[in-house]
Amino acid sequence: MGGGLPVHDVEEELRGLGRTLDAPDVRVAALTTGLFVALHADDPAVFEPVGPALRFEQTADVLDVVHRLRAGGLDGHQALRDLDAVRRAPARWPVWVADLGVLPVGVGLCLYLQPVAANVLAAALGSLIVVGLTMTARRLPLLRPLLPVTAGFLVSVLVLGAARASLLDGPLRTIVATLAILLPGGLLVTGLSEIAAGAASAGTARLVSGSVQLSLFLAGVVAAATATGVPTSVLANTLVAAPSWWVVCLGLALAVAGVVINVNTPPPAIPWIVAVIAVTAAVQITVTTTNGPAIGGLAGAVTAATAATVAHWLRRGSSWQVLYLPAFWVVVPGSFGLLNTAQIEVGNGAQAVLTAVSAVFGVSIGTLIGSVISRIPRPAPPWPRS
Repeated sequence: MGGGLPVHDVEEELRGLGRTLDAPDVRVAALTTGLFVALHADDPAVFEPVGPALRFEQTADVLDVVHRLRAGGLDGHQALRDLDAVRRAPARWPVWVADLGVLPVGVGLCLYLQPVAANVLAAALGSLIVVGLTMTARRLPLLRPLLPVTAGFLVSVLVLGAARASLLDGPLRTIVATLAILLPGGLLVTGLSEIAAGAASAGTARLVSGSVQLSLFLAGVVAAATATGVPTSVLANTLVAAPSWWVVCLGLALAVAGVVINVNTPPPAIPWIVAVIAVTAAVQITVTTTNGPAIGGLAGAVTAATAATVAHWLRRGSSWQVLYLPAFWVVVPGSFGLLNTAQIEVGNGAQAVLTAVSAVFGVSIGTLIGSVISRIPRPAPPWPRS
């Protein structure tokens, strides 16, 4: 729960653990704030609140403990000790190093969203603003709710001010690339997938939370447009120059490197995560180019789940979720579908609304399909083990 996984996946994992630990009648109902759990049919349900949010590498370690426990390689007492050690473990590298991972993400996304030198430079400067705001919000928790609107405003003032001075064109894509790592695309898609899976309470809560955060970002962008005197027509989704294949590859490599640094990715999982992201991005970009963001998002989500499942079978060390989540962050409309969502706020018509909603639903459906794919058991080898 603390790792941000969909509640229906959490319930499935806990039911599987119940069967492993001789509690086949375990009852569980997951919410975004906690769990109702009863080990036996006649037992009263007990509510267990969710603790502090887990870092990504802690989520990876928890899922690894669950995997080993379900595979019979761990007993319950040792699993509890391992989980306590995971909770107490420090981050793999200093917080400031993780925060600086925002910089290559912003630059990398801008390289294939708006590959013009002036725009890439603006994205780099804007990413440094995001880094500074993130560090400030961590030290002053009372300011954390203001992060979306403040980041949206300051980054947009920088980019739109440069556009007003005729230093760059197509500012919207530059703004989205810079803010993509903070945008709640994953929260929106997870909420929709939970609602589709029947977890209406959790899904609605995430959807409302993500929508509010997105509205705050967009309010910051619109406020910046007003402050700089830039007409809303400047915020059209305009591609100034189409990126070549090597620029796309470079941008993707930088973005992936930034995500790996920002979320403290476990080193042994990095090559597999990079491979899953590369396959996912190739499929998503290709399909989106020919069929639009809705089909592209669906294809990307299904590809991410399939590649993560196969990598899990091959490696056996990381749960599929650990390999899937970084690719999911690339697939969700944090950098593509939200381009159209941003235009809703500046009045660019019903077509932008339809495109944005279809993109989000496409990724949500793909996520549900991916969840089914991940439950396919590892096929037995066609030859006996020596």
